[in-house]
Amino acid sequence: MTAEREPRIRCVGGIVHDSNGRLLLVRRSNPPGEGLWSLPGGRVEPGETDETAIMRELEEETGLSVTVGVLVGTVTRTAPRGVYEIHDYACQVRSGVLRAGDDASDACWADAAILATLPLAEMLLDTLGEWDQLPRT
Repeated sequence: MTAEREPRIRCVGGIVHDSNGRLLLVRRSNPPGEGLWSLPGGRVEPGETDETAIMRELEEETGLSVTVGVLVGTVTRTAPRGVYEIHDYACQVRSGVLRAGDDASDACWADAAILATLPLAEMLLDTLGEWDQLPRT
């Protein structure tokens, strides 16, 4: 079966920068991507909008409440039973205290120097660069 015919699993991610230009990242505690750093996010549940899913996922994974902004870009990744179609949105923090939760084993604000030292999810660095979303510090 080709990638075009495999089931699509709709997912969302949040691209969040703090006032210092650092990027919000989580370390995945489960496959796929276990142990790798990535944007917070996950699957869109039945009946959810992308906005609702992003707000839920970021709250679960980081403890932060966010306002969801514009769609920045979409990527696809191979999934065990199909293809993850991940829609990444710009977000701003409304409230909360950063802490890892749900399927994240850690969470951090990463500047450019920290980002360069982290084991990242496949193609994350290139994709964020293409989208002009790398940390600004």
